[in-house]
Amino acid sequence: MTSRFAADHPELDVAIAAALRWIDGLAERPIPATATVEQARAALPAALPASGLRPEQVITDLVAAAEPGLMAIGSPRFYGWVMGGSLPAALAADWLVSAWDQNGGMRLATPGVAAVEEAAGEWLLDVLGLPAGSGVGFATGATAANFSCLAAARGQVLRRTGWDVERDGLTGAPRVRVLAGAERHSSVDLALRYLGLGAPELVAADDQGRLDAGALRVALGAYDGPTIVALQAGNVHSGSFDPFEPVVEAARAADAWVHVDGAFGLWALASPRLAPLVAGLAEADSWASDAHKTLNVPYDGGVAIVADRDAAVRALGARAAYLLQGATPDPFDFVPEMSRRARGVPVWAALASLGRSGVIALVDGLVDAAQAIAAGLRGLPDVEVVNDVVYTQVCASFGSDERTDEVLARLLVEGEVRPSGSVWAGRHVIRFSVSNHRTDAAQVRRTVDAVERALRG
Repeated sequence: MTSRFAADHPELDVAIAAALRWIDGLAERPIPATATVEQARAALPAALPASGLRPEQVITDLVAAAEPGLMAIGSPRFYGWVMGGSLPAALAADWLVSAWDQNGGMRLATPGVAAVEEAAGEWLLDVLGLPAGSGVGFATGATAANFSCLAAARGQVLRRTGWDVERDGLTGAPRVRVLAGAERHSSVDLALRYLGLGAPELVAADDQGRLDAGALRVALGAYDGPTIVALQAGNVHSGSFDPFEPVVEAARAADAWVHVDGAFGLWALASPRLAPLVAGLAEADSWASDAHKTLNVPYDGGVAIVADRDAAVRALGARAAYLLQGATPDPFDFVPEMSRRARGVPVWAALASLGRSGVIALVDGLVDAAQAIAAGLRGLPDVEVVNDVVYTQVCASFGSDERTDEVLARLLVEGEVRPSGSVWAGRHVIRFSVSNHRTDAAQVRRTVDAVERALRG
């Protein structure tokens, strides 16, 4: 490969050649890793070298040891968990973020990346139809984004009682009650645990995982202290959305803060066609999401959005004499980290490369692919799609738990398609989470064909 760099940086040529090789092969390579952790570890030096290796040798050795243990998450037939691919512009921007090596925490210290992140935040609010002027923070993922939003919520609902949790802590404070649907994601529980609020009180959900609005009204009426209601945009099994309009109305009447965990479902706000799913969603107080899911930016790319930006800054901001700080809040005022990479830059690049119409097409295309996979599965013998496929998630049962597990095992061994297994509503299911912009009609056909082969054995 012809060198793109000065002679004293051959390691960059080695790294770029390996990266391009990996990207070019994603669509056809087997999806599962072919080496175990132990095998990858054995391929690395057992002890720290007494003398340092040449940088190009380090990268060559790294690729040789790690690549067999990599999962092709970027494959257009990867449906495991909820993991997206990477848009080309977002990937290229992420490479620049590493090369620039900016600490993105202080806007006055690194104004170039701060400006890009602020633009990305404004574009996100615009394309999602969320309140202009909301505080936007770029976190590691939905767990950290939920933490950021719920920290703001905790401070604000306690402030209404006259308690300053940022100054006085939680000891002696009124109890903050958190209500969440029975099928909320565990990242909400983690964030609440980190915040010292304990486990949420669970509200009944229907057979698609949607919180019951009537049950929530009853729960809200049972306590008149500080309350947070945690809702969900995109159930991890069904893809369903909580009934935002009646829930937000009830929460407002109870003076509760409404937070939405929208790790992958928040992006439905961009699509006019999906408006019935998200009616009332923009009326919440805070929203958490992952750009590395539906928006297809590289890991990591969490987004925390708080309508009351001052509440976010009070909960998460910091001041110190040695920092460069002005009157405008800094990027680190909206997330837990003071030092961080400029992870909002790939978000900007993704949005710029798509434009408004491209974001809509991306979201709608993922839904189309999920519904096409569901239709194909329904055409196979003894296959039941057990959820209403309203968004990007498909859960299928294959007649019995044992048979479902057997089909999943065959799919994983073949490696053409990579869904994930789960248990939902007491049944073993295979989950197809459509999250990659490259999953088109041809990839859907290959997916259904692979399942048909697995059924035949």
